[in-house]
Amino acid sequence: MNAHLDLSNTLIRKLDAFVSLSDDDKAHLAQLTARPRLVEARTDLVREGDVPDGVVVILEGFACRYKIRESGARHITAYLLPGDLGDVDVGLLPRMDHAIGTLSPCRVVRLDPAAVEDLLQNHPRIARALRIGTLVDEATLREWLVNVGCRSALERIAHLMCELLLRLQVVGLASANRYALALTQLDLADTTGLSNVHVNRSLQELRRRGLIVQKSRTLEILDLPGLKAVAEFKPGYLHIEPRAA
Repeated sequence: MNAHLDLSNTLIRKLDAFVSLSDDDKAHLAQLTARPRLVEARTDLVREGDVPDGVVVILEGFACRYKIRESGARHITAYLLPGDLGDVDVGLLPRMDHAIGTLSPCRVVRLDPAAVEDLLQNHPRIARALRIGTLVDEATLREWLVNVGCRSALERIAHLMCELLLRLQVVGLASANRYALALTQLDLADTTGLSNVHVNRSLQELRRRGLIVQKSRTLEILDLPGLKAVAEFKPGYLHIEPRAA
């Protein structure tokens, strides 16, 4: 087992944060994800209504789950960050009830149904980690519902920034206070249920308070305790401990 796998493979890093994986587990996951394909930004990986055909794994880049209204309005219901998977048990459904698309260029692997079944049946540590990941996805969705239903525009954006920092730290893609943010203001608007104008004003206010600074597509949090206070951010719903890059 090459120790480099722990540092470079985001799926291994994420699952190992939930359950301590064996070297054999890591080697098996590395083999399954050894041939990712590069997918351009704004590309559908799965369309609503598709017959499920395996599970998507995001190894690099930002993707999302989303729904489209008849009017064309989009609502993003989850981010899939490096190390994240689509629904592990999606094969139990006859049709997809949402779409998965890339927000930035991504490196992606699709695990076929047989490979997923093998992981769940023959690799107990991996299966446990995958199921914990599903529970965390559900907990995150509940937190996002609170975000849209109860928090102000400023609080929503601040909360999302705190969440992304922790999730990216776990897979080694964020420092203590900085990460690449491959999202547009429209993406943030479609995630938080805000208009572009409200997102822009919220970002300006966070900068004015000296909490964040954005350079190109990098977000630096200048005052993490202050940002957490604005968001009332409590990370327990993620059920993970950060591993700083």
